[in-house]
Amino acid sequence: MVNGSVRRVPGMPLLLAMTVLGFSGYAALLAVAPLWAVHGGADAVGAGLVNGVLMLFTVLTQLFVPSALRRFGWGPVLVAGMLLLGLPALALGVSDALGPTLALSAVRGLGFGVLTVTGSALVAELVEPQRRGKAIGAYGLAIAGPQIVFLSAGPWIAEQLGFRVVFAVAALPALAAVPAIGLARMLDHVPEDVHERAPYARLLPPMALLIGATLAGGALITFMAQMSSDAVLTALALLLMSVAAALARWRIGAWADRHGPHRFLAPLVLLTTAGMIVIAWAVRDPQATVAPALMVGATMVGLSYGALQNLTLVVTFQTVSRQHYGPASAMWNIGFDAGTGVGAVVVGMVAAGTSFSTALLVAGAISLLTLPLALGRRLPGARVS
Repeated sequence: MVNGSVRRVPGMPLLLAMTVLGFSGYAALLAVAPLWAVHGGADAVGAGLVNGVLMLFTVLTQLFVPSALRRFGWGPVLVAGMLLLGLPALALGVSDALGPTLALSAVRGLGFGVLTVTGSALVAELVEPQRRGKAIGAYGLAIAGPQIVFLSAGPWIAEQLGFRVVFAVAALPALAAVPAIGLARMLDHVPEDVHERAPYARLLPPMALLIGATLAGGALITFMAQMSSDAVLTALALLLMSVAAALARWRIGAWADRHGPHRFLAPLVLLTTAGMIVIAWAVRDPQATVAPALMVGATMVGLSYGALQNLTLVVTFQTVSRQHYGPASAMWNIGFDAGTGVGAVVVGMVAAGTSFSTALLVAGAISLLTLPLALGRRLPGARVS
């Protein structure tokens, strides 16, 4: 059935519920965990390492999720992932020292690796290719919705109500074990142990495009609170970025189904770079952030950040057959999380030696390097499902 809402496809309500709970916990700490480390005495490099370690262990886990699904099945893998992502948040309040914070970030990365790979793979499992752009849009909205709330409000909640309130919210993924169990019970297809290698080389171009976008987005999420001169500006900028990303990731899916994803890629890469330049100018004075420029830049990056997530995932699944959805999902998520982690670490290191303004220009330049991959009607190796 091609008509009708993708949200009514069997399994999609459970997937969306699991995704909302899982990403609520992830988003709540993404901007706050680095602040917790700074509260304990860490510098910009240490703050950047908090999300860098989270993403490192996320990526390492993503490499093994397809084989874990084949060996253990959906249920054990999904439930273990939700618990590993949620429960460590409750332990953060014990110490704000950098070491324990990094250790708990590593454990949370194990759970986040499971959530990301299984979530995007399940979209491809549950929905036919003709509506996959819309389904990825709905899935993306379930990811972005919590970020709208918690990315922007997290630092404010920590400042006004205390860090432990945020830590409690960050434990929500543990509740996602309930829809995960229901979802696992209705799945009849586990990724097969095929001898044919997934076409990893053809997956590299969309992965590189995704890294360029998430490197910029990850840098802003990690350091917005530190490079902005006012907590209200931080909240507004992160809110605008999150709303723009959610709307773009949701709406671009229908356009990709109708017109194909490739024509939108190059303009979005340029939008990422332009947005980073605007934000770099806005934060050049640490004591006096230029509020209008910060809002405009955050919106620009948010639009490209959200849209490129959807489009590169559509291209990724167009490139492989069903038996390779698991490895393809892992590759896409590795690109997403590697970009986020590298963005946090690189911007933190450059900012420690120069300034946040310079560091953001470097991040924008790295994003621009992916432009040749976006040019032309098709990415290398992409095929239409």
